[in-house]
Amino acid sequence: MTIERMPMEWGLRSGAAVAAVVALFGGYLVADAYDVVPGMLTMAEPWPEPSPFPSPPGAVEGPAPAALLESLPEDAPVPDSVEMQRLVTGLAKDKRLGSRVGVVVADGLSGTVLGSSSPDKLMTPASTQKLFTGVAALSSGIASSTLDTKAVLVDDNTVVLVGAGDMMLSAGEGDPDVVNGRAGLADLAQQVAAKVKVDGTTEVRVALDDTLFTGDDIAPTVASPDIAAGYVAPVSSVGINVGLLSDGYGDNGPRASDPGKYAAEAFSAALEKEGLKTAGAVIDASAPDDARVLGQVSSAPLAEVVGFAMQYSDNTITEVLGRLVAVDAGLPGSNDGATQAVIARAKELGVDMTGARLRDCSGLADGSYLSPQQLVDLLGVMVDPAHPTLRSEAVGMPIAGLTGTLDSGHGRFTGTNSARGVARAKTGSLPKVRALSGTVVTADDRLLVFTVLADSIPANETVGATWIYDSFVGDLAAYSVQG
Repeated sequence: MTIERMPMEWGLRSGAAVAAVVALFGGYLVADAYDVVPGMLTMAEPWPEPSPFPSPPGAVEGPAPAALLESLPEDAPVPDSVEMQRLVTGLAKDKRLGSRVGVVVADGLSGTVLGSSSPDKLMTPASTQKLFTGVAALSSGIASSTLDTKAVLVDDNTVVLVGAGDMMLSAGEGDPDVVNGRAGLADLAQQVAAKVKVDGTTEVRVALDDTLFTGDDIAPTVASPDIAAGYVAPVSSVGINVGLLSDGYGDNGPRASDPGKYAAEAFSAALEKEGLKTAGAVIDASAPDDARVLGQVSSAPLAEVVGFAMQYSDNTITEVLGRLVAVDAGLPGSNDGATQAVIARAKELGVDMTGARLRDCSGLADGSYLSPQQLVDLLGVMVDPAHPTLRSEAVGMPIAGLTGTLDSGHGRFTGTNSARGVARAKTGSLPKVRALSGTVVTADDRLLVFTVLADSIPANETVGATWIYDSFVGDLAAYSVQG
């Protein structure tokens, strides 16, 4: 191997170039150090060390939560019975209320009657009767449940909508923040489509299993004009917007003649939107217990459903609740089974139901009779701490002047009425009938329960009767032992 020697001239030129580069690079380093050109070197004072992140404090016991509203004192003075009787007698003798007036006022804590007039007279309760149905539902085996609407597969291509009593379905998506419309048929259709499409199915037949309830879908003694006016819908195991045909909720208006079939047709349309063809019209079917479940949507908890019925005095939902109580008790899910079950639950809770007769569960039908004392006794059970499951109904009744059927928009408890905001009650209204049953807190912070019934009011006095009642309850709220 030979090594070639480089010419001396090339070597001298190369050395000069290296020296020039070193000189140039050394100059750049100096410039960098003095921050004249960008680089990593600097002659400036170093940045101060950053302050350490603050150490988080250890978990410590927070302050005890404070109640926004204190409980009513148990030693609050009980109203004088002589004075209470004077107020009751004055109300009962008011000629504007007609010849049949029943009134009872009792202490909410002890149950002691403080004033009464015709306490045991059996009278038409109108919608105050709903209190009994609500209590029956909340004290039964279904109290903590939801109403679950299912879709199941039968015969490979038949999707059966199986109702569990939810007549408050939404035709579209469900809304978790509402009671009426909590569960949505569009959501159910989406679940179904997702499962059947996996199997390659593109067309299904829709059927309805509406066998949960039996017998008359409306109590036989409900007046035909009330049905036509939309005060109640036929009871079904499924329904959209309580059977109302209009968007939004109102306590009456045109309703579907067959709410179950109407809901099933809406479900079929929702399946079409999900890309499934539906063959033919909706048919009736009974789904076997072991059918494959394709989807399920759930109502609001039953306590919220009861609260809705009380706030809006909804007849249809109350009738559904009664039939659910009957089914839970092992009775037929019929109108007769429901009324029997409601009366039985009241008896089990200690209410003497002697002479009581219920023709339906909502108080809309003709021929129901309850006494003022029976209603007050039921209220006593509702506010009794020994029955905590009933508290939601006790506090869920409309608030005087503020909510539901006692809202000032209905002309109730307006102006300076002392009961505004401190009374809760269930209303009742039929031709010649006005009823009010609930609780009120006196000026001394004593809880009272009361019922006022009148069922022979002159036709031109029925509207005024509600104002007479409101004034009476206002007097109870304003009462003080100190005068």
